[in-house]
Amino acid sequence: MVSFFLVFFAIALIGLAVLIGTGTASKVFRGRRGQDDGGLRGLEDGFDEPVANLPPVLLPAGAEPSDVDRLRFAIGLRGYRMDQVDQVLDELRDQLTAKDRRVSELEAALAQLRAAPEQAIE
Repeated sequence: MVSFFLVFFAIALIGLAVLIGTGTASKVFRGRRGQDDGGLRGLEDGFDEPVANLPPVLLPAGAEPSDVDRLRFAIGLRGYRMDQVDQVLDELRDQLTAKDRRVSELEAALAQLRAAPEQAIE
């Protein structure tokens, strides 16, 4: 029984040493003075947004369905990296919007060309 306690105590000491050695302990256990929040606020303040350390996933300028099929996202701790997926989906949305706008312009120009011979006859 004593040996389990010693192993647990040794692991706790190693974890504390790592926190202090990396400087993370000051971020994790930092609290705001003058607020009575039961001591939980200090833990919330210590965690920042994750820093993107992987290269971005990019689509070519004229994305085709086969390009979407070839997309691969890095798997994070809880699944895909949301920042990469959001970036690609935003870019895909912008490209599809531009294509829809261009198709509308071409359809309007075609309608004008089709109407031009009829106007010449009248």
